[in-house]
Amino acid sequence: MLNTSSPLEHLRQNFRPPLPLLLKNLLALDFFKEELISSKEQEEIRSYFPHTFGQPLLTAQTAKTRITRALRVGVVFSGGQAAGGHNVIAGLFDALHQLHKDGHLFGFLGGPSGIVEGKYRELTKEILEPYRNTGGFDLIGSGRTKIETDEQLESSRKVVGDLKLDGLVIIGGDDSNTNAAILAEYFLSKQCSTKVIGVPKTIDGDLKNTYVDISFGFDTATKVYAEMIGNIARDAASAKKYYHFIKLMGRTASHVTLECALATHPNLALISEECAAKKRTLAQVVQEIADLICKRAEIKKNYGVILVPEGLLEFLPDVKELMAALSQDGSAAAQKLSPGCQETFSQLPESIQKQLLLERDPHGNVQVSLIETELLLIQLVKKELKVRADKGLFKGKFAAQNHFFGYEGRAGFPSNFDANYCQALGFSAALLLSHGYSGYMAAVSNLSSSVERWGVTGVPLTHLMHMETRKGKKKPVVKKALVDLKGKAFMHFGKARERWALDDLYRFPGPIQFYGDATITESIPLSITL
Repeated sequence: MLNTSSPLEHLRQNFRPPLPLLLKNLLALDFFKEELISSKEQEEIRSYFPHTFGQPLLTAQTAKTRITRALRVGVVFSGGQAAGGHNVIAGLFDALHQLHKDGHLFGFLGGPSGIVEGKYRELTKEILEPYRNTGGFDLIGSGRTKIETDEQLESSRKVVGDLKLDGLVIIGGDDSNTNAAILAEYFLSKQCSTKVIGVPKTIDGDLKNTYVDISFGFDTATKVYAEMIGNIARDAASAKKYYHFIKLMGRTASHVTLECALATHPNLALISEECAAKKRTLAQVVQEIADLICKRAEIKKNYGVILVPEGLLEFLPDVKELMAALSQDGSAAAQKLSPGCQETFSQLPESIQKQLLLERDPHGNVQVSLIETELLLIQLVKKELKVRADKGLFKGKFAAQNHFFGYEGRAGFPSNFDANYCQALGFSAALLLSHGYSGYMAAVSNLSSSVERWGVTGVPLTHLMHMETRKGKKKPVVKKALVDLKGKAFMHFGKARERWALDDLYRFPGPIQFYGDATITESIPLSITL
């Protein structure tokens, strides 16, 4: 019988990520405090968080050695998987035992609902060891429950109180960290001594800001996707008969698509934020793709690679207006569309029309991830090319293959960058809790430098918030970051893409490497490098 652990899995379980020099001795650290200036919009948030609003930015620095007591801490995964989550927990566990040999760590099962329902397991060294440097969240599971009702909040307070927890670490994305802020505020308002710290997680890369370079899991996911895109590009250049339309995860922002484009040099990569800025309609996007195909046909290239962000349609003004009109009543609303929306709707293939009328998500929105955007573009481009061919304007061939890379990137072995980053995040969360801070996001800074030089900060969660309309009501939520069209990563992409379009300068990253040349094994996201 084959061993249930693969050779690589066995090696990764025994790998110990290096720590930043700053985190070698948590007992010899304190925080420098820096007051933050709130915007007018953030001042509106003060009324929602009277106990945690206005906290200072914290920067870890060396100090006199101190003595601390043993801490009891709970940890939970919230939302979708992202490679490196187990290393956050491993780092948290190691840090608690560095602070005091009798530290205890409890994992809440099945996501935030585990906190509400009091479902947990104590995490010991023996339980944790097989999960080090592995992907997925299967150690304790995850979920998407939002803790927001009075009953849920009070039940959570009772559970952490009964467990006598000093701290609770919530590992998740923007919504999950919003939840962390709500819990921190509620616990303080009820004189509950449990402190709450958030950790930035999402493969989409849209949880970043002035203080957070990138969320964990992004590097691994984009490297997994880039390997597959490179393989497909090589196949396209070999067979010379297919256009590959590849949809990539990232509903709210196009960070994944931009990173993969920088890594692989496709013939075309659509960036949702650019389409929105230029107010491109669906028809104009189709024209852009058709123009590229015609130009390549003129030089006898009837093949290519086109990257499509998952959330593209929501950034196109005509489709966005249509989705808003359909968001409430679905098929009923389809009968009452404005002339403009009706024209957009009628342009869509019947299969896509049906997808637009599918069941709504919890926020009442069209479930964009279920819409086969890449297939929609193929069908509309094919239709446009036929019109051009009938007019003698297109004499090439067009055959297309569609792909969607999503779940493939969420739970793989974390890259060395994510493995190192996540362990440091776990240590940072423990450090913040040991000093009694609550309502903060643990952040690791200076990621473009070597691991040894990374820094540690605590960012007030309320400082990362803005007011956003959810189900018709304005609510304070942690703000998502869109692709910065004036940023260096996009500017580099913008200068290079014209050559990529026709010259087939495909780049082949290959699979993630864990051992060997450091220029490969220790590589970091290109968007950070730039």
